[in-house]
Amino acid sequence: MSESVHAEVMMSFLVSEELTFRIPVELRYRSDDPYAVRLTFHLPGDAPVSWTFGRELLVDGVAEPCGDGDVHIAPGDQDLLSEVLITLQVGSDQAVFRAGIAPLIAFLDRTDKLVPLGQERSLAGFESLLDETLDRILAEEQSAG
Repeated sequence: MSESVHAEVMMSFLVSEELTFRIPVELRYRSDDPYAVRLTFHLPGDAPVSWTFGRELLVDGVAEPCGDGDVHIAPGDQDLLSEVLITLQVGSDQAVFRAGIAPLIAFLDRTDKLVPLGQERSLAGFESLLDETLDRILAEEQSAG
């Protein structure tokens, strides 16, 4: 049986130095996918956009800059540690979001109570679920390509 942790936080979408607006962002963590966190951005006038990345990336990113590839997370101010910047990259396009650190830490604390960091592999049936998920992803990529 899968359990989940859900939170909704307000983040600032940094369109440019002159233009920033606040949007609701849904955070979700599921015990049947214990390594991942899903963020769903609800942008005005557009369909929701979801990004999934490693929970550990979010844990590390609240304290220090981290991330490779399409997702980078870093404290907004190393001295204050009150905000986090989440940068998402698609090709040459980039979106930057700023969030308060407190709701992210509260969310991560709840995920840790559900599945403690480092204990993800101990979940019954996780290996077979991982194999099934990887097979599905590969099949989808082959049919799309």
